[in-house]
Formats: sequence, C-alpha cells, structure tokens
Amino acid sequence: MTQTIAPRVRTLVLLLLAAACALLAGAGPASAHAAVTGSDPGQGAVVDKAPARISLTFSEQVALSDDSLRVLDPEGKRVDTGKPANVSGTTYAVPLHSGLPDGTYTVAYQVVSADSHPVAGAWTFSIGAPSKTSVSVSGQAADDGVVGWLYGFGRYVSYAGFIVMAGGAAFVLACWRRGSGVRPVQRFVVTGWVALTAATLALLLLRGSFTGSGKVADVFDLSLLGQVLQTKTGAALVSRLLLLAAAALFIAVLFGAYDKREDAQEKRDLTFGLSIGGVVVAAGLAASWAMSEHASVGLQAGIAMPVDVLHLLAVAAWLGGLGALLVALYRAPADTPVDAPAVRRFSRVGFGSVLTLIATGTYQSWRQLGSWSAFTDTRYGQLLLAKIALVVVLVGVAWISRRWTGRLAETVPVEASAVREKERVGAGADAAGDVDASAGGQGDGSGEGGSDGDGGSDTGTGLDPDEQQSDPEPADSERAAQLARQQAARDAARQKRMRDADPNRFGLRRSVLTEAGIAVVLLAVTTVLTQTEPGRTEQEAKAATSSSVSPSADSGASGALTLNMPFDTGGEDGKGIVTIDVDPARVGDNEMHVYVERPNGRAFDIPEVKVDFTLKAKDLGPLPVIPDHIATGHWSANGVQIPMAGDWQVAVTVRTSDIDEVTVTKNAQIG
Repeated sequence: MTQTIAPRVRTLVLLLLAAACALLAGAGPASAHAAVTGSDPGQGAVVDKAPARISLTFSEQVALSDDSLRVLDPEGKRVDTGKPANVSGTTYAVPLHSGLPDGTYTVAYQVVSADSHPVAGAWTFSIGAPSKTSVSVSGQAADDGVVGWLYGFGRYVSYAGFIVMAGGAAFVLACWRRGSGVRPVQRFVVTGWVALTAATLALLLLRGSFTGSGKVADVFDLSLLGQVLQTKTGAALVSRLLLLAAAALFIAVLFGAYDKREDAQEKRDLTFGLSIGGVVVAAGLAASWAMSEHASVGLQAGIAMPVDVLHLLAVAAWLGGLGALLVALYRAPADTPVDAPAVRRFSRVGFGSVLTLIATGTYQSWRQLGSWSAFTDTRYGQLLLAKIALVVVLVGVAWISRRWTGRLAETVPVEASAVREKERVGAGADAAGDVDASAGGQGDGSGEGGSDGDGGSDTGTGLDPDEQQSDPEPADSERAAQLARQQAARDAARQKRMRDADPNRFGLRRSVLTEAGIAVVLLAVTTVLTQTEPGRTEQEAKAATSSSVSPSADSGASGALTLNMPFDTGGEDGKGIVTIDVDPARVGDNEMHVYVERPNGRAFDIPEVKVDFTLKAKDLGPLPVIPDHIATGHWSANGVQIPMAGDWQVAVTVRTSDIDEVTVTKNAQIG
C-alpha cells in the first residue's frame, strides 16, 4: 500500500511547491514598505527658476547611499552635487548645480526602508517650461529581475528551513522522543538546518545587489558585502549564522548523545537541558527576523518584536511538527512506528500553537492594517484574508486528524496483540521447519533448506563427505545468521503490512498529508505578505498624497473655502487639526488664514507651518505660501495668488519639533 501511495505523495508535494513558487514569483520582490508622501519640487511641477536642491519625504526613516537621490537633465547627465542627506524628520535632500537651464529634469531615488525593503521610483519637474527628455522614468524602478527573484526565493527557503528545523526538533523532544533514533526524522531536521544556513549565506551575498544595482555581477562584490554588514539587515543575517552554529551543536546532541542515553534520570536531565537550550536558540533565530523587518518599525515596536518572535515560534511548532509527523507516518521503520500517544501530544501542541497564532496574528493585523477597509482596499489586506482562509481550512483538516488519532488510539491494543500472536505463530512454524529439516534432511521444497541439503544438519545429508569432515561449525553459524536475517525481514514486513492495513492509520496519513500541502501554500502566502507594503502605510500614503475630500464653505455668498485636515507627526504632542481658510477662493488675490488646534479644540503653537498650492491638471505649482504668525495657533497671509480655476491640491506641512514633521493634503475647487 505504501508503494502505491508514495508516487501520489511526491506528485502532490511537487504540485504544491510549484504553486507556492508561483505565488512567490508574482509577489514583486522589491515591494516598497516606505511610501513617498511628498516632494519639492512636486511631480510634474513647473518652477520659474532653478531650485537649489530637491527634497523627498517618506512615510518612515530610510537608509541612503551616495546614489540614493539622482537628478538628471534632459540629456541624462547628473546635475546633483554632494551626497543626499536627511534635512528633517523623514525628509531627504540633495543639492543641485546653480544656474540650471530651462527644461525637464528627472529625479530618481532608490533607498532602503527601515524594515529592510528597497524603495525606488522617479518623477519629473521642469524649469521654465517642459521639454523633451532622453531619460526613461519607467526604467528607474527597483530591479525585479534575476537578483530580485533569487532574493525572494531565498527568503522563502529561509522561513521553510527554520520551520522544518525548529518544528521537527520540537516534535521529537515534546511528542516522540523515540524519533531521535529514526533516520528519516533525523534527515528531516538536518535538511531544515542546511536549507536555512544556505539561504542565509545566499541572502547575505545577494543583499548588496538587491538594494543597489540589481546586477548579478555585483553579487560577489566584496565592497558591497562590507556595506551590507554595516546595516541592520546585515547584522541580523550574521547573527543568524552564529545562532545556526549553536543549532548544529543542539542537533548533534539530540540525534547523538541523547539517543544513546539509557539511564532514565540522565535522559530526563538531558531532555530538560535540550528543551531550554532549544527554545533559546529558536527564539534567537526568530528574533533575527523580528529585529530587522516589519515588527522593528512603526507603532509599538517594543511590543511588536516579541509578539513577532512568539508568532514565528508558534508557526514552527505547528507546521514544522506537522512535517515531522508526516515523515514519521510514511518513512518510520516498521519496528519504530509513531504511536498514538505521540500523535495525541502533537495534537495538543498544535492546538496551543493555533491559539497563540490567533492572539499574535490579531495584534499584528491591527498594527499593520489600522482599519477594516484596509482588508479589501490594500494588497496587504487581501493577502492577509487569503492567509486567514488557509489557516481556517488547515484547522478544519487538523480537527479531522484529531478524530483519526482518537480512533487510532482505540485500535492500538488490538493491533499490538495481533502482531504478538502472529509473531508467536510464525516463530513456532519456523522452528518446526528447522527441526524437520535437521532430522530428515528432506522436505517438501517449501522450507528454507528443504531441498538443497543446506539445512544445517550435522548428519551430512546432501553434503560432500570431505566438506562434512572439514569443519561444520562455520556453515552452521552462517546458516543461523541467514535464518535470523530472514526472520527479522519477515517480522518487519508482517508488522508493516498490518500497520498499513489499519484504516485509521491510513486516514491519519491522508489528513496529515493534506495539512502539509496546505501548509506549503500558507508559507508561500506568508512570505509574500512579509514583502508587501503594510495596509496602514499604504492608506496613509494615499491620504497624504491624493486625498480628494470636498471642502466645506463658510459662506456661499463670499465663496470662502475652509479645509480641515487632521495630522500626526509621530512625535510627542504631535497630533492635532490644521484648518485652512481661503477667501474668496477665486482666481486672483486671496486672503489665507491657518489655524492649528489640539484634538480637544484648544489652539496651540508649533514651530513651523507651510502651505503649497498645486494644479496637477495643468502642471502648475507647487506655489509655496509661508504665512505669518498672528496669535496662538493662528497664521495669516495676504495676497495669495491663484492664477487659474481648477481642482487645486492644498498641501500643509506641519512641524511640531526639530525633527517631527508631516505633510497633509486635500483637494479643493478654487475659482
């Protein structure tokens, strides 16, 4: 029965792996996690004179290199001078040559967000009037070619390797300690260690090219490797390699000294030591992801990182243990089958892991989404819904496995009794056959030595007299060893047939195989999720750059315009509401008032407030306005020129401290 099942198993696993890789390949390995929320000059802006610098504002801190911000003239030549630098908060700028001629200029950026993911793009602005340009804006996007695909695949393999290694070892220690001496289980855990180690080394080599040029030739550039080692991601990868050395020692003890221990007290002590050491090493490996990716930035990072570690450990205990159980069910020797108590213990471990995943996953979802609409309006939310659906299906299949486990436990005593009876009868028959062969030297041809005269008898029947006189003892010993081997093979085959014939064990195998297949797809979706811009960030970026909320009017007769825009600079006391009044909100001169209030409606002062007007339909603007401070929470400007009617974007930059700053926008019909 096993022979007929194995090809189906391999086919199903290969199909599931292919589906997982397809999901991974379509993820876009260079997905941005920091969003651009503003620029100066803006996209498509036409300015009267050449700016002294260009600046770019992101939704979070980013890492810069010497070529992170490049400004190209219409001929494709660089006109930026010096290195890009952080000027305030999340705003970065690079100086330009003075006296730049009129024409269209391209600004290209490529940075690394705080959660280790590359962000790239480009936009254009014009001096004087737009002109033709030889620079391709679309070509400035982050590379998603061979290096990007390899990096994404390496991330998938690293997650899978950790889950197999940590979950498989946990299954042996917590559920089936006899499995420490089972070779297929040993190979399963060691394969996870090898995969994680190889993937970590590959990611370390690919990182420099992945966040830079994207060229395969740069993968082995030692100067880039040196730069990677100085980054947060590089430090996390090196830490992971060091912890993998400790994991290798743990695995060697688990499958070496631990399996050979016979004294019960020594084995209990070693089990305790391995459990503590294994949890520490596994938590450290999980922290190498948590400290360098999503959990390390954004809201409540101090809480999010340990929650992320706990989440990853629960995934490993559940899915990695599931893989180890599958290997034990299909590949364990007939004399060391995985028993019902081990399956029941794993069922309890899996149940606890699911509860942990629900708790930690709920917190992570709230942190990364921020609103119910993000579930359907953002790619991150849609992937999260797919992940939740897979988990629900996986839990349903696991419930079916629990039912098979209960039935298996009921049939184990009967099965064991039957095996013992078969062994007793078989042993008696074999002994009788040997006695008959020895006594008469003749048989019916069905025994092991009935017709060839090699029955081990000392009478000489069927043997040459010289051979009989020489030395019968070696022949007897060889024959006895052969019979012992044959008997052991028959016993193992008998036990295997009876084990495979049990419908409850067969049902458990199928349900666990289904769980493993779903787990492969679930892991692929999770890997894509870690490479996707969080829903909260995506929605905040959209709100900051393209909000289209209709303004309210104070007076229909005068045509005055009032815009209310909540803001949050992220710093201490950084939340409030900024209100813009434009009167009469028509072409020509206008009077503008700016009011800043706390969420409770109380006016308060801030260090700086600036206003820009942009008419994107006509590539006009941004037109900057710096109002004068009049009173607490009140700024004003007269003679604000609106050159033409249209749907204007009003952008207000609010700075609440030396480093905390944010730009909020709304669109308004003026004129």
